[in-house]
Amino acid sequence: MSKHFLGDTTVLLGRSLRHIARSPDTIITTAVMPVAMMLMFVYVFGGAINTGSDSYVNYQLPGILLITVASGIAYTAFRLFMDMKGGIFERFQSMPTARSSVLWAHVLTSLVANSISLVVVVLVALLMGFRSSAAPQAWLAIAGILILFTLALTWIAVIPGLTAKTMEGASAFSYPLMFLPFLSSAFVPTDTMPGPLRAFAEHQPVTSIVNTIRALFTQQPVGTDLWIALGWCAGILIVAYAFAMSTYRRKIS
Repeated sequence: MSKHFLGDTTVLLGRSLRHIARSPDTIITTAVMPVAMMLMFVYVFGGAINTGSDSYVNYQLPGILLITVASGIAYTAFRLFMDMKGGIFERFQSMPTARSSVLWAHVLTSLVANSISLVVVVLVALLMGFRSSAAPQAWLAIAGILILFTLALTWIAVIPGLTAKTMEGASAFSYPLMFLPFLSSAFVPTDTMPGPLRAFAEHQPVTSIVNTIRALFTQQPVGTDLWIALGWCAGILIVAYAFAMSTYRRKIS
């Protein structure tokens, strides 16, 4: 069964990646918006924001990376929606394929596409002056956190991709996720915020993830933020996966 699942997922992943290769504007569009935001924050607002950091591009890059993922997963919901409306799922059900391989192919496609977008954003940040003294182990830890975050949000994206009635509705869910970093420590220190907003910012998942990545970039102690970030990512992933699979089973039953 596992070989059957792995083989089917590999074939379907190749199908999804070929679609992206034929439409590279998907990755370009996903990366362009975060890059534009990074340029705006660094060169327009950066001089007016006091973060206590030597370089504002270093300070805000973790938040931009999370926005990159949040904007990229909208395409996962869109691709799932198009497959649902196009009858691809019904066609696969009539074939001897593992049922869950269809969803996993979309999830892994999201992981590949978002990874490429994240690399593009980091390269642009380097051109803008981003520098990090992080050791290879720290970079691997950052990559691991971003992969876990991407998987968690991607499984959230699966749900509207399966249930949305319109193309716009399938991807609109990503807008609140893209806005969430603005209510965190991603762009300004939380101690500059009013009381209620500060309380929310300090206890929502993005802040712990941003603080952890920022500490790893600068070789600072991560403290409890690492475990809080991992807990949030793992918790969201487990809940989203359960809801997505339950929704999928209802759709194909």
